[in-house]
Amino acid sequence: MADVTVRGAGIFGLSIAWKALQRGARVRVIDRNGPGSGASGGIVGALQPHVPDPWNALKQFQLDGLIEAGAFWEGIDATSGVSSGFARVGRLQPLMHERDVTRARERAVAARSNWGEDALWEIIDARKAGSWFPPSPTGLLVHDTLSAIVSPRGAIRSLAKAIRVNGGEIVADGPDQGQVVWATGWKGLRELGAALGRPVGAGVKGQAALLRHDAGGKPQVFASGLHIVPHLDGTLAVGSTSEREFAAPTTTDDLLDAIVSRAGEFMPVL
Repeated sequence: MADVTVRGAGIFGLSIAWKALQRGARVRVIDRNGPGSGASGGIVGALQPHVPDPWNALKQFQLDGLIEAGAFWEGIDATSGVSSGFARVGRLQPLMHERDVTRARERAVAARSNWGEDALWEIIDARKAGSWFPPSPTGLLVHDTLSAIVSPRGAIRSLAKAIRVNGGEIVADGPDQGQVVWATGWKGLRELGAALGRPVGAGVKGQAALLRHDAGGKPQVFASGLHIVPHLDGTLAVGSTSEREFAAPTTTDDLLDAIVSRAGEFMPVL
């Protein structure tokens, strides 16, 4: 008999299950397709903060989560013996215009106020990044130390094993028992909207590519909406598209070709 039933074995569902187990609850996770079968089984894994100004409660919530992420994944990986691929590698962003430099300097001041001693937002000479930097017409980059990476699929594997090691269940089907948490992703939102007779949310399709390029430990790069994320396993992810209308959620097309091409333009080293 479970105290908590979690429907959905993506990152939200598994994280909730893990926390419930740590609090002594008996937990069962139900997902007919298995862990990480939806959006959580992606490849990008960029954990990035919003800009440090203007500040609000949601940004504080995000800051707390990013700061706590290191200990969170360290505990899970220690339990599972599987690597989540988490690392606080930071992030580089090119400053394309002088007005961007001015704004970035203002945000550096805001970061000192809102992030405190937990992380740094600074403007650096692009040459300090060696060969690992995106072209910057101003010769300057924003470097922050709050951003981190995780291997989405590795994180799911680590969480799922840690849950089982701690006595939790992950099954394809079963009845609701105890408190029930619905964490069924965008398809769950669609089903909820149908039940309520009004839309409550929708999915956004993101296409990304995984390249065989070992830059493990280098900062991730964010340039003109493109994420370039070096993972610890010797691969590098680039993405993503943002498609609110799509017919096939799991296929790729020429939009991904454009993403790969842009990655080569922004990071000639690739």
